[in-house]
Amino acid sequence: RLVAEGKQVISPTGHPEGKQAEGITAVPFNFDKPDEIAKSLEGVSVLYNTYWIRFAHRDMTFDKAIANSKTLIRAAKDAGVRRIVHISIANPSADSPLPYYRGKAIVEEAIRESGMTYGILRPAVIFGDKGILINNIAWFLRHMPVFIAPGNGEYCLQPIFVEDLADLAVTRGSNDEKVILDAVGPEKFAFNDLLDLIKGTVGSRTLIMHLNPKLAYPMSRLLGYALKDVVLTWDEVEGLLANLLVSDQPPTGHTLLSQWLEENVDWIGTKYMSELGKHYRA
Repeated sequence: RLVAEGKQVISPTGHPEGKQAEGITAVPFNFDKPDEIAKSLEGVSVLYNTYWIRFAHRDMTFDKAIANSKTLIRAAKDAGVRRIVHISIANPSADSPLPYYRGKAIVEEAIRESGMTYGILRPAVIFGDKGILINNIAWFLRHMPVFIAPGNGEYCLQPIFVEDLADLAVTRGSNDEKVILDAVGPEKFAFNDLLDLIKGTVGSRTLIMHLNPKLAYPMSRLLGYALKDVVLTWDEVEGLLANLLVSDQPPTGHTLLSQWLEENVDWIGTKYMSELGKHYRA
């Protein structure tokens, strides 16, 4: 969106070798060298921040992700950045027992106290051509005889299309209003209904079974070992059961997941998408 508008884009990233593109200059994060981050952000007016981790892995912990985020925020301030558009999560809380949600709330607070203006966007679930969650649910429904759902499956999700989120982010980058906004689509699904929708769309005959979350989660870990990935985290299970992936605000996206699935049925779920492969393995 930004390149199409003629903007010059600098992208700090953990994988600069794979992010070079026309109109985009990729630079390494260098969290251990804040001065270099600040130097790379000189002349930047808006920082669009998507940095975070889905789960702790090796030496990367949520505490380290929080510290890295604060380093990036301070570097942006030192570089003269006027505004941050930050991608957070629906229903973060500094009092949450879940490290993912608690960490998101701590980073939001650091942004609010930075002195820069901000637009904080809180998506619940993101879908699109690189969206892991919806794709991998479809993959399991295409390839497994049984799908294990934790709990009763009546908890809800409210997905937003990645392109709608991009539009929302660019729009919020063009003004100086301090705003915190849920980024959610027009459809709200009980998890059971979402499974039925994906199952029907891809023509699956997989049996849906419901298990106590304390049994379902270890089974997901066994699948993860087989796939060399992290299929599901306990924070995600608890977040689902607590209905944290929905909003009571009006929808800010317009694309229907149900329609998008129909339009992309030829490929959705045909290949497994690995979180570890995407972020930690070459």
